[in-house]
Amino acid sequence: MDIYLETERLVLRRLAESDADDLVALHNDPEVMFYINGGRPTPREEVVGEELPVFMDRLFLAAIEKSTGAFLGWFHLRAQRGEPEDEPELGYRLHKSAWGKGYATEGSRALVDHAFRVLGARRVYAETMTVNTASRRVMEKSGLRYVRTFFQDWPDHIEGEELGDVEYELLRSDWARRT
Repeated sequence: MDIYLETERLVLRRLAESDADDLVALHNDPEVMFYINGGRPTPREEVVGEELPVFMDRLFLAAIEKSTGAFLGWFHLRAQRGEPEDEPELGYRLHKSAWGKGYATEGSRALVDHAFRVLGARRVYAETMTVNTASRRVMEKSGLRYVRTFFQDWPDHIEGEELGDVEYELLRSDWARRT
């Protein structure tokens, strides 16, 4: 199922092969990748040959700034493999130039509403490292609430990993009361 959404300032459309250079730049910014892999560079071959095909298959959405046409990053709203389809995970990764401007919250809110209004989701959830306070704020501003702290093994050492990861969620019933 394709998703194409417009918000006040964003166009969210399916990632395409033509986004390869933008994706490589995004995934090679040490600050953007800090909470993903500790900030190490991702080789172009890995981004284009491994990540992009998966992203295109699993419905990742390019975030395009309406006023400039600039690629700001991506969002996803998808069920993890083997998990219930009506419980999609919300995710996002944006260029530093888009940080602190409300784009992550704007795109996340649009996808949360889409999940409940169009996709019939029962639950939307998101996860991040406990120390990633900026991402946690986006989750909260998007209507998700803290559920738990959990611990997982990371392939790369990331500062703060000893504090674990957090899961946030929004249930359909809670969303319905707000709309």
